[in-house]
Amino acid sequence: MVLYHLNFTEMKKAFMLIYLLAAAMTLRAQVPALDRVEPMFWWVGMHHPELQLIVHGENISSRTVVVNYPGVTLLRVNKVENPNYVFVDLKIDGTARAGKFPIIFEKKGAKKLIYTYELKARQPRDERFTGVTNKDFIYLIMPDRFANGDMKNDIIKGMRETSLNRDSIYYRHGGDIQGIIDHLDYLKDLGVTALWLNPVLENDQPKTSYHGYANTENYRIDRRFGSNELYRKLSEECHRRGMKLIKDLVHNHIGSEHWTMLDMPSKDWVHQWPQFTKTSYKDQVLFDPYASVADRKVMTDGWFDAHMPDMNQHNPYVQKYITQSHIWWIEYAGLNGFRLDTYAYNDPEFMAAWGKIVKEEYPDFSIFGETWVHGVPNQVFFTQGNTANQGFDTELPGVTDFQALWGITEALNGKFGWNEGVNKLYTTLASDFVYQDASRNVVFLDNHDLSRFYSVIGEDLNKFKSGIAWLLTTRGIPQIYYGTEVLMKNFANPDGLVREDFQGGWIGDLKNKFESSGRTAKENEAFNYVRKLALYRKDNPVLQQGKLMQFVPEDAVYVYFRYDQDKTIMVIMNTDNKVHSLNTMRFAERLSGFRGARNIVSDEVLSRLDQITVAPSTTLVLELTK
Repeated sequence: MVLYHLNFTEMKKAFMLIYLLAAAMTLRAQVPALDRVEPMFWWVGMHHPELQLIVHGENISSRTVVVNYPGVTLLRVNKVENPNYVFVDLKIDGTARAGKFPIIFEKKGAKKLIYTYELKARQPRDERFTGVTNKDFIYLIMPDRFANGDMKNDIIKGMRETSLNRDSIYYRHGGDIQGIIDHLDYLKDLGVTALWLNPVLENDQPKTSYHGYANTENYRIDRRFGSNELYRKLSEECHRRGMKLIKDLVHNHIGSEHWTMLDMPSKDWVHQWPQFTKTSYKDQVLFDPYASVADRKVMTDGWFDAHMPDMNQHNPYVQKYITQSHIWWIEYAGLNGFRLDTYAYNDPEFMAAWGKIVKEEYPDFSIFGETWVHGVPNQVFFTQGNTANQGFDTELPGVTDFQALWGITEALNGKFGWNEGVNKLYTTLASDFVYQDASRNVVFLDNHDLSRFYSVIGEDLNKFKSGIAWLLTTRGIPQIYYGTEVLMKNFANPDGLVREDFQGGWIGDLKNKFESSGRTAKENEAFNYVRKLALYRKDNPVLQQGKLMQFVPEDAVYVYFRYDQDKTIMVIMNTDNKVHSLNTMRFAERLSGFRGARNIVSDEVLSRLDQITVAPSTTLVLELTK
């Protein structure tokens, strides 16, 4: 209608404009798209000046790369088997300033492709960004199952899994980062000082994507959990409350739908086998002096599962891709620590190099690895210091202490004997001399892969309290699994049964366990017990970094002390099913100078220490008084 009123000249101009726009659109369609550049931005002033960009786009290797920005030097452009990739090495020296600049991809006779790269200024790492240490109390959350704070992101159109069914243990339930933010005050009130979330990177897998351990992106939070910005807000909200944030990392494998698997840079990006080969899960072959090369290869290079391709950590581009993405998240979100999944299945030399780089960049950062193995020597092998004749330094400060877990479980469930019952726990801690520093280990009672503690100890509330008392008074960094404080239960058969929703985290839940009014009397008793001990530990360095002295268990009773210059705590664990009247004469070297005690939990005062009565399956935590 508009053209109808135009004169001939105007119509000619209009048609020419339409023609030019159409031609431009056609030309644009013929120019191959620059699919992505990762990391998408970086920072000035980093300890390591070199940066490697992974660039993906149709036939991008046929182009010349041009960079012109003060302080930034183009070192080399690396081409690989797949012409859709180049790996661009840059050096960002100390003169570089924050700002944006073009990275130009040229080709004779073709339109230039331009990516505007940004170098950002670093945020100062003040007291908020200290590492996670034995001063902390970690709370482990599976985000999909904790609380749904934003129902709009429950289902994202276009993603491979759009199921949402809280009645199924395999489908997504809708928990997210906003739900965690909404309940940070609950966690702070409980005495929690650090959060460890199961992986939150995007898992665009066709099924069972809720747990997060098969990521398909390295630089993007799963959209069903929120966004990168929301994750950073979570970190900020934690720091505002004096809490810390731990990111769960998976070095060993990625999801089968990871964007680099859909168009692999090279055949050796992941470990390839003539036919599908799963890892043997046998950690022993890594340190067995008689192990075969073939067995070691299956252990480290075999796939963790059919939908989890095993990353080839001998490939230098894989190494850079993994390492830089982790440093990016520390800097972007202001993280305090990493938990490293399936640590034993990685290439040991790569993990040592990775650990060294991270510690050089962030000396106060905390790292602990999952070492689901049996036997103290097996576990010690993975820790730093070359203390177990490893032949190299793993650079891994601490581990998830499965040996201590087996010890406390046997202490509470086993029959007392020379090596059985609580003697197993005593013997486990007696082996701490092999570590460089066992206080960097994370101690726990259960997690997302294990049967819940309350079920393991037969739903016995006294045993539950004994386990919590040990957790919050022994050496190391204590970690509790979400819902343990309100007696969530079940056995890991299958794993989904121990990953149920925290009641009250969803609109419409009939019960709200976040509130005392929604808990049963027994659940409140458990919650208050955890809270009382956790807050006491938070306020008393003696239970964080004080020395530990333990005494050989007798008659199923185990006694140990935590002490420093200011305070002495006596812990008496009666694992027997009968009352014990404990003669304390044999503990004189720690009791000397003290006349009484206060029960930290009940506030009961003991006016004498020569004879202490302990009820069956009960642990006393006593602050000694003069």
